[in-house]
Amino acid sequence: MNKRILVPTDFSKNALNAVRYALDLYAKLNCEFYFLNVFKLENYTTDSLIMAEPGSAEYEAAKAKSEENFVRLLDMLALHHDNPKHIYHTTSTFNFLTEALKQMISEKDIDLVVMGTKGASLTKGVIFGSNTVNTMERITECPVLAIPQDTHFSTPKEIVFSTDYKSDFKRKELSYLIEIAKMHGAAVRVLHVSKKQILTSEQEKNKALLSQIFEQIDHSFHTLSEKNVAKGITAFVESRESDMIAFINHKHFFFASIFSRPLVKEIGYDATVPILALR
Repeated sequence: MNKRILVPTDFSKNALNAVRYALDLYAKLNCEFYFLNVFKLENYTTDSLIMAEPGSAEYEAAKAKSEENFVRLLDMLALHHDNPKHIYHTTSTFNFLTEALKQMISEKDIDLVVMGTKGASLTKGVIFGSNTVNTMERITECPVLAIPQDTHFSTPKEIVFSTDYKSDFKRKELSYLIEIAKMHGAAVRVLHVSKKQILTSEQEKNKALLSQIFEQIDHSFHTLSEKNVAKGITAFVESRESDMIAFINHKHFFFASIFSRPLVKEIGYDATVPILALR
């Protein structure tokens, strides 16, 4: 059965980079790529109480422009990414981004969302924009892979999987990470960032379970003593020149302080490598 991958695009250089990354990452698999453009109207916004109606001049003009951009995108992919294993579909819609994604995930039985992202303009250190961070938080139906703006594809050799070992692991939620590792012969480095070096008996049990789940791929376990989890992960990745970060995006996956932001936000605003948020 073909893998179904959803890639939202605004036809920017940043979005095109994510498309290329997704095509290269899954070059060896039979895939159906669903490209989604949520178009905008000059006189209407999705925040407006007055919604544009299909059939109106403004709506049809914006939709036609979106579809023309898709024609150019597909022409370019035919020239540079002609892969007989890949099938392309396009959808143009006027909606909230998250709602449009959720609808497509449900209707097309999507396996994975891949999206490009850029930080807020002129904001130093902000790599992932708010749209991507919000999507990673709100899309709970499938994993989300986010690609930083200037990240070009290279075969992943090392993936850092961050965990606190506090939750049971399930093979299904780790299946996409294992699949990518197997496809590219990548090693998975399991990273636990914590001020406490000693694991509880429950954490030890979950660590042993994780080792069993990863038994068919190259993996190792690492501990880093650091108060700030996001900074610890970033430092680990940079020191080893790792190629991707993965973690299970549990709703309760927060730092010790109740005042801190969720991990997805902390890493998302600092990341320089792709992030795979598993479910």
